[in-house]
Amino acid sequence: MRIRKNRIANAKEKLRRTISPRKGSILTGVNDVPKGYFTVYVGGEYTRYVVPISFSNHPLFQELLHWAEEEFGYNHPMGGLTIPCTEDYFSSLVALLNFS
Repeated sequence: MRIRKNRIANAKEKLRRTISPRKGSILTGVNDVPKGYFTVYVGGEYTRYVVPISFSNHPLFQELLHWAEEEFGYNHPMGGLTIPCTEDYFSSLVALLNFS
């Protein structure tokens, strides 16, 4: 059980390093999103993530998109997609999608 928790913790940390915004980064415009990715805002503080477009084909991510549609409609004032879930939930989902 301890090994599994360590793997999950390591995976979460690696995930945060790869998709989390950099502290103090001044790149916040549309042009800093690489081709094949899109911007997602998550959590109460609207933390910005850049995720691969391929995630949008996964049924779990599509469920999040459905929640976003119900919550916000198609108006996303942040400039990217706003997902109504916690950062921990989103990080766990992205980790799952990366390993599948």
